[in-house]
Amino acid sequence: MSNSTTRFSDRVEDYVKYRPHYPEIILSYLRDLYSFGPGWVVADIGSGTGISTELFLRFGNTVFAVEPNREMRLKAEELLAGYPGFVSVDGTAEATGLASGSVDLIVAGQAFHWFDPVKTRAEFVQIGRPGAVVALIWNERLILSDFEREYEELILQYAGDYKTINHKNITDARIGDFFHPQAFVLRSFENEQRFDFDGLKGRLLSSSYIPKEGPRFDAMMNALKELFGRHAADGGVRVGYETKVYTGVLKLA
Repeated sequence: MSNSTTRFSDRVEDYVKYRPHYPEIILSYLRDLYSFGPGWVVADIGSGTGISTELFLRFGNTVFAVEPNREMRLKAEELLAGYPGFVSVDGTAEATGLASGSVDLIVAGQAFHWFDPVKTRAEFVQIGRPGAVVALIWNERLILSDFEREYEELILQYAGDYKTINHKNITDARIGDFFHPQAFVLRSFENEQRFDFDGLKGRLLSSSYIPKEGPRFDAMMNALKELFGRHAADGGVRVGYETKVYTGVLKLA
């Protein structure tokens, strides 16, 4: 498997255009559960192109966007430069470079499955202020409709290491081990994207395990066109998600 800090380098534009965003209801959820507010300092770990970062910047937070991939980090700097609270950081989950006791909320959107959980936990405890909240967030693509099931089958057929790196390998038990000895809270929200064919193609190619050239790519594109043609209604298809938000307060064991 290629280095997790570089494997998205050639997919930045597709990632920006076609990856799902996160529901804004997450903000009110954190407010109701933890009294989260615009005055909190947020660390977005594995921030990528800034999809999760922007959610909190729009809310008024100062956000340290920690991202090791140069291409993704530079794209975030380009897109988010207009927000006064945006701070770009070249760092990893295991070594963020942030000051001890400097943040109130630590977020990882679509990223925790790339981290070393033991080293990451120690780093999060260090950079968090007393009572700091951790929120691990995933947009989990649903496999409910006929289209969604056939799209999943296409990925399984053509993706190289999809089964190995799929974030669904992170179970609730592993999340529990990370937050231990404190409990975590899981809340789910509905989310969706609607695509024409070009959008669906871009969504597929935004994933690091999908081939981008060669005979398998050509065969995959033909299969995708056939799939879209079978299921498109009013010129598009729907991709549904369950946005899962795991939250808790980390304390030393």
